[in-house]
Amino acid sequence: MADFLGFFNRNKTFKPKKRLAKGTKRHELHKMAKATLGSGNLKSAVKLPDKEPLTEWLAVNTVDFFNQINLLYGSIVEFCTPTCCEIMSAGPKYEYLWADEQNKKPVKLSARDYIDRLMTWVQGILDDERVFPPRSDMPFPKNFQEIVKKIFKRLFRVYAHIYYSHFQKIVSLGEEAHLNTCFKHFYYFIDEFRLVEKKELAPLSPLIDNLTKGDHEKGYN
Repeated sequence: MADFLGFFNRNKTFKPKKRLAKGTKRHELHKMAKATLGSGNLKSAVKLPDKEPLTEWLAVNTVDFFNQINLLYGSIVEFCTPTCCEIMSAGPKYEYLWADEQNKKPVKLSARDYIDRLMTWVQGILDDERVFPPRSDMPFPKNFQEIVKKIFKRLFRVYAHIYYSHFQKIVSLGEEAHLNTCFKHFYYFIDEFRLVEKKELAPLSPLIDNLTKGDHEKGYN
């Protein structure tokens, strides 16, 4: 687990890293989450700590998973070119089109362009104090959980693309264990809080079964 955390302390990012202000409640929860990760039980690490608000736990983990995927994609972005990844996809059966507030009609993009827009879109939400209030005395919006669900649904697609299109490159870099650990952590979090519908997870469902099988056998819950 220490190697897993160290990998993300030394690599370049795709987009600027989102930082939590020191001394805030969210920064304290971030430190708690990081300490719990060190236990090696990822399924327990994602659970809501006692007496902590769900909104704050979702907020701090959204930032952490954004940073994690940002670093992961940054390690292989030079290989994700419009030539080799002409469309944003997860294998031949799953293709993702981009749409946002400025582009209502879904459009086909290269994987790199899609992920660039996706990460910029997430970054804009994380920086919006009306959605992610910087202080604990400021309220979260009523639709906060729906916003978080949309973020995680789209972040999952980055993992799906990496596994289908760049896994061999990850293997050649010797980082497949890091990728698998990161994704398993991500999966346990979205599963714990029902953030992504099962149909959206279909591209990686066999991988999810393989990665979590050992934890089920150990009796983690």
